[in-house]
Amino acid sequence: MPAYCIFDDLEVTDAAKMEDYRGRVRPTVARYGGRYLAVGGQFDVVEGDWRWAFPVIIEFPSLQQAHRWYDSPEYRELKALRLQATKSNAVFVDGL
Repeated sequence: MPAYCIFDDLEVTDAAKMEDYRGRVRPTVARYGGRYLAVGGQFDVVEGDWRWAFPVIIEFPSLQQAHRWYDSPEYRELKALRLQATKSNAVFVDGL
């Protein structure tokens, strides 16, 4: 069953590092069977007080595959770069 990685970049603290990350991350996602569904863009909160800043949604074939990507040697350096460059939230959730 598919799974979704949902990131929200609340604040970019180092634009140069974030640009480097963005330029290199897509091949690692694809290598693990992932595909981007949303990267930023307009969003409308229709219930509650949810405060998105910059949402990113990536679909993987399974929750296990999402974790394989997130913990992979290919993504390790990029993850560290993203964590240095942003304040963010992230969750992984099983799909239907």
